[in-house]
Amino acid sequence: MHILILGNDPKTLVNFRGSLIEAMLKAGHRVTAAASGFDPKLMPWFATRGVAYFDVPIERAGLNPFADWRTLTRFVRLMRALKPDLLFASMIKPVVYGLIAAKIAGVARRAAMIEGLGYAFTESAEETMAARAKRAVVHLAARAAYGLALRFADTVIFLNGDDRDAFAALGLTRAKHCIAIVNGTGVDLDHFAPAPMPEGPITFLMIARLLRDKGVYEYVEAARMVKRARPEARFVLVGPFDPNPAAVTPGQVESWVRQGVIDYQGALDDVRPAIAAAHVFVLPSYREGCPRAVLEAMAMGRPVITTDVAGCRETVAEGVNGLRVPARDACSLEHALVRLANDNGARIAMGAQGISIVRSKFAQTSVSRETLNRLGCPTASVPSHRIGLAT
Repeated sequence: MHILILGNDPKTLVNFRGSLIEAMLKAGHRVTAAASGFDPKLMPWFATRGVAYFDVPIERAGLNPFADWRTLTRFVRLMRALKPDLLFASMIKPVVYGLIAAKIAGVARRAAMIEGLGYAFTESAEETMAARAKRAVVHLAARAAYGLALRFADTVIFLNGDDRDAFAALGLTRAKHCIAIVNGTGVDLDHFAPAPMPEGPITFLMIARLLRDKGVYEYVEAARMVKRARPEARFVLVGPFDPNPAAVTPGQVESWVRQGVIDYQGALDDVRPAIAAAHVFVLPSYREGCPRAVLEAMAMGRPVITTDVAGCRETVAEGVNGLRVPARDACSLEHALVRLANDNGARIAMGAQGISIVRSKFAQTSVSRETLNRLGCPTASVPSHRIGLAT
């Protein structure tokens, strides 16, 4: 079978789809990849595996109909030339325009992975009226686009049961679809090996794109509160800036650094040293698909403080491998931070439990095999593998 994989950019394809691509190749399939951008450092990864890569420009942010029309027509031309047997698309624009193009181009089988509903499906009462209005417009546009595109999908894969249920409630998925849930994109357990707890003052780490919806502002506010009583505590922030409308600005981050609230380390190619230097991983996100950064921290033996929301609750069992707090609640986050800052034994025990959970549910090789199986759609639906305990 010839499989075409669409994504946002080559780095995402390698980091998040690499294991799946290798599973497809191992199963005897021919794989072609397409995304926006050309990274010379990554092209050897595709070449050594015999995977042809095509650069198809995609504007990730914005609602420019002319740019999106060009993306659609490029996808159609590519698919007509390649004649794949199966399209597998992830991320919103590759999913929307990929599925429509595949239908036009006559691709026989079409599958989409919904990795998280993100900005368009997340409410934020803290925003200005204008910002909320913009988010509402984006939500309506995304909902309409998904509604149209998913008509042409055979298989729709989700990373958590909440997103599956949300799409069903909105009428975006139908009885004809093969609906499946897989445990995220998995973690390379050889790459993210357990690391001993560091010496020195308590250090918290957040790794995420710098968006309001990731809980960056709550992380900073909770850090301010903790540091009043524990001035030696360190709060590290890692991640890239983003064109998303909910993005945190570089000026804002620089201000926090000048105030001594956080240590911003930028976007790291290798996050393992940052995780190894931290005692606790923190992700106070408003909504996720299945946050890979959390799984990587768990694989390295770090307890996690995250929010009790879609996607995040899939990864943390309260009091077992970490703590869950309400979203948008800096005070609750501060209490959780202090609790783990004061209890070294709990940190070590929760970190060990995290390693066990990752190995049993989120190993990259097993998740990739499961995803490949679901593309064949052996069953009509798959129950959610939620590990979060009811509270």
